[in-house]
Amino acid sequence: MKLLSVIVPCFNEDETLPIFQKEINKVATIFKTLDVILEILYIDDGSSDKTLETIKKLRLYDKRIKYLSFSRNFGKEAAILAGLEKAKGDYVVLMDADMQDPPTYLIDMYKAVSENGYDCAATKRATRKGEPIIRSFFAQLFYKFINKISKIEFVDGARDFRLMTRQVVDAILEIKEYNRFIKGIASWVGFKTKWFEYENIERSAGTTKWSFWKLFLYSIDGIIAFSTTPLILSMLLGLAFFFLSLIFILFIIIRTLAYGDPVDGWPSLAVIVLFIGGLQLFCTGILGQYLSKTYMETKKRPIYILRESELSNEDSEEE
Repeated sequence: MKLLSVIVPCFNEDETLPIFQKEINKVATIFKTLDVILEILYIDDGSSDKTLETIKKLRLYDKRIKYLSFSRNFGKEAAILAGLEKAKGDYVVLMDADMQDPPTYLIDMYKAVSENGYDCAATKRATRKGEPIIRSFFAQLFYKFINKISKIEFVDGARDFRLMTRQVVDAILEIKEYNRFIKGIASWVGFKTKWFEYENIERSAGTTKWSFWKLFLYSIDGIIAFSTTPLILSMLLGLAFFFLSLIFILFIIIRTLAYGDPVDGWPSLAVIVLFIGGLQLFCTGILGQYLSKTYMETKKRPIYILRESELSNEDSEEE
């Protein structure tokens, strides 16, 4: 029988976990008819609620459940990496516990990979119905911008909900970056992907942990990780203003020779100084972002630290 590892990153999801587990159990029954068994790997990303306690309670009734618990909140990317590293399945799926990733799609996703020759089955939202208008606007703007400046394709509306073969998972694990962006990494490694579309689904319970500011910072990580175009743009801006300054110098020389040099125009001069100063700080900020990411890579800090794990108990028993 084949093994399908279901990786579920969790951060303060104690309300949604029982609902998710109930639905995944229904899907597991169908998978048995396909000679596939499931292992369900919950990653507790330093939750401050009763997420870990809920996972342990669920495990009392279902030994397919395994878990990792971080020493603090390291972020979803760290949780995804931990799950991929610990998953033992022939196939591996990433999905959220809030039911915005419908478990019922797993059957079709599995068949696309196991029967139709695809290496990965990924999902995307057909619409952003139910999402705040401002967030939708900036999300669409992000995808348009990053597709313009990046050499790989980022699919608008793509979710982290994807089912992969072991080959794809191993390829992703070959990437040892500290600053991770799974949507970009999954596109960068390539492989044949089948896309499934569905309407945006509201959370089954609880509230989203992604504020506008967190999403903005996450998008900056994605841009820096998969494009150096902002550095080129800042250089081109510098060249453009250099040549513009030469034109102004010629203009001042000609005007002085023709009309003299009356002392006026200080408001426009102040505006120009402020504008150029702001532009310099902006370009310096772009450079600073790239340097900061490089700095974090050179530190070689662990991406996550485990506080508790059911897997460690199993490993010690096997030894």
